[in-house]
Amino acid sequence: MISTRDLSRLPGIEDLRRLTQSLAMLDAIIEREWDYRYYSFNCRWGEGEQIASMRNGTGDAWFCGFGTAGALLKGFDHESVMSPWRREPVTIWPGVLNDVPAALAAFLREPAFSIEETTFCLWRRPGDVTWQCGSIDFPPGEDPDGSVYLLQNLDGRPESYQAWSNDYYERDVDLSAVRWIYEHKPLNADVVRALNAEIDISDLVEDAEEIGFPVQQ
Repeated sequence: MISTRDLSRLPGIEDLRRLTQSLAMLDAIIEREWDYRYYSFNCRWGEGEQIASMRNGTGDAWFCGFGTAGALLKGFDHESVMSPWRREPVTIWPGVLNDVPAALAAFLREPAFSIEETTFCLWRRPGDVTWQCGSIDFPPGEDPDGSVYLLQNLDGRPESYQAWSNDYYERDVDLSAVRWIYEHKPLNADVVRALNAEIDISDLVEDAEEIGFPVQQ
């Protein structure tokens, strides 16, 4: 399982970018109501920057910024023992943000990240061989910062998304179609129909443009 204490299974920067685009595209197909989607991706957030995000509707979220200096991912599990709201005064757990490289620190000031709501933070620069996090004295528990819970679908396995979406959307999600999206093959009518028979590929043009996902011409 991916967690701040074992980041070996978290994909590299470019693979994570493509994975988060895939997750956003899948959610856009399966769930047409924006407010009920888990995953989103904006490929034109800023000059040379993209933002991926996950929100579960109950206050938990992660945001990942991609730029020329690398990537920074911060998450918030409101029920975790490391939540700032469990501390007096309200403060982020010591060490979580202390070692963020200066080149990536601009993401910490991004309003959309709601940095005051943070239980874990990861980063990786182009020259780094692994993802990194701060030097933290973790409290007891299997998942004290919520990273296991919130990062479970970032392992790059289509089966992980299928199992999760079957449960969340209460429907059978076609695994072959999920694999197609994970491989970043151009979106086509057959794949859309396999995932959601109630919509047409033309309904997804704006979503695909925002996500930066290829569409069959």
